[in-house]
This record gives sequence, C-alpha cells and structure tokens, in this order.
Amino acid sequence: MMYRSAAIMTVMKYVSASDLVVSTTGMISRELFHYADRNANFYMLGSMGLASALGLGLGLLNPEKKVFILEGDGSSLMSLGTIPLIASEGPPNLVHVIFDNQCYESTGGQPSISRDVDIADIADVSGYAVSLRLRNLEALESSLDEYSTSRGPILLLVECQQEERQNVPRVSYNPTEIRDTFKQALNQFD
Repeated sequence: MMYRSAAIMTVMKYVSASDLVVSTTGMISRELFHYADRNANFYMLGSMGLASALGLGLGLLNPEKKVFILEGDGSSLMSLGTIPLIASEGPPNLVHVIFDNQCYESTGGQPSISRDVDIADIADVSGYAVSLRLRNLEALESSLDEYSTSRGPILLLVECQQEERQNVPRVSYNPTEIRDTFKQALNQFD
C-alpha cells in the first residue's frame, strides 16, 4: 500500500499545464497545495463531497481540457450519487482519482465505510469507461500511462494508508483568490 501524498505526486506527473485539477477539502487539497501548487488547481475549502460535481461540470463545459478530480473515500461516499451522474453524462475528458484510506483522515481518522462498500465497483456498474482499484505506486503510474489517451470517464481508486503528518500547511489562498486564479488559468489556454 502507498501513502496518499506520494500518490498525489504520481498523478500530478501526468497533469499537463492546460489540465484542470479539482481537489476535495482537507488533507488532499493541503498536500496538493504543498507539493504541486499551480493556478489550474481548484482547492475545495470547507466543501466536502462536492469535488466530483464541480469536476463533472468543468469537464462538460470544457471538453477540450482534461479534468482530474482528486478526492478521498469519505468525500466520494458523501456524494455517492455523483458517480452514476458522471457515468451517465460520460465526459470523455474526466479522470476521477479516489484516494481510499478507509477513514476520514482530516477530521481525526474516524473509519469510513469504504472497507464494506466498493466504490470502484459502483463506478464500474454505473458505466465509467474504466474503473480500477490500484494497490501500489507502480500500478498507479502504469494505469495513468496506459489510459492517458483513453476516453473517460476513468476512475482510479487508489488504496492508501493513513498518514501521520501534522506539518502540511493549509491552503493559504482564500476562496476568492482560488476562484479568480483558477478562472485566469482556465481562460489562459482557450
């Protein structure tokens, strides 16, 4: 099993300058901000469960751009209805990455129900073009490489272990700055 921070950095190696990234609230956004801040990252602050819906909208409105959604098992379970909606809408430019550590790490490590509910299976039966469960960095990298030109939506469920990091800073931008910077990045590559 791998650490989420290493998995985030692996995903970001496959994100081009014009690609859009939406990250869920909590440690995922904090780690993305700390290790791979860029203008085309949209950090969801205080909005657990909404990253996939925002990513879907961005994918539908910007079909010429690849959209990556980075969220945790808790976030995806909170808005589970968005997975079949993404499958139904079928954005070919969407890569949905769920980091599954079977807990709500940002709020204290309380267990989630992802040990009993297979989110990758839900995406598969909902109609994602690709739905994979990945258990190590090599499999993640191989999948990102293999499916880099495939039509989506693609779901990569990444099994991670809980991390004990207290020194990852919070996103220092306020919501207005995140919105404005992201909007500029969105328009930059039109």
